[in-house]
Amino acid sequence: MTDVPLKIRPIAAGDDVAVANIIRSVMPEFGAVGCGFAINDPEVDWMSQAYAQPRCAYFVAEDEVGDVVGGAGVAPLTGGADDTCELRKMYFLPQARGQGTGAAMMAQCLQAARELGFRQCYLETLGGMDAAMKLYERSGFRRIDASMGATGHGGCNAFYLRSL
Repeated sequence: MTDVPLKIRPIAAGDDVAVANIIRSVMPEFGAVGCGFAINDPEVDWMSQAYAQPRCAYFVAEDEVGDVVGGAGVAPLTGGADDTCELRKMYFLPQARGQGTGAAMMAQCLQAARELGFRQCYLETLGGMDAAMKLYERSGFRRIDASMGATGHGGCNAFYLRSL
């Protein structure tokens, strides 16, 4: 753990490799591999381009030496209502956890969602990601019974929604 706060900023093209490596190292920690998980999304290798699209935003967290240690973003919910976005690909390396980075990143993403004109934010996750689910609930998300939209992430089994 560090005493120096992490910096959160919009993703840049130079961050793509680091973000892909984070996603590919963190998801297996929680068994989120194989068909139906975001680890297999084509955009993992070009996140800066994917989130440069209209009504999208992706942010990275940097440590005190400028290394990217996590990220998260929002984008329109595929197959969902126009007023609903999805919180996507929120992952942090172990050294960035437990120090408020997730809460700061969540606040940044929700603010971006409001500025992009969304009225609701949806997310899906996997049972066993207990710290993440606690963060979602502390951030005002409520658990819902079923998935929304058409994310293609059939491996997820916990779904949340929050008004903005």
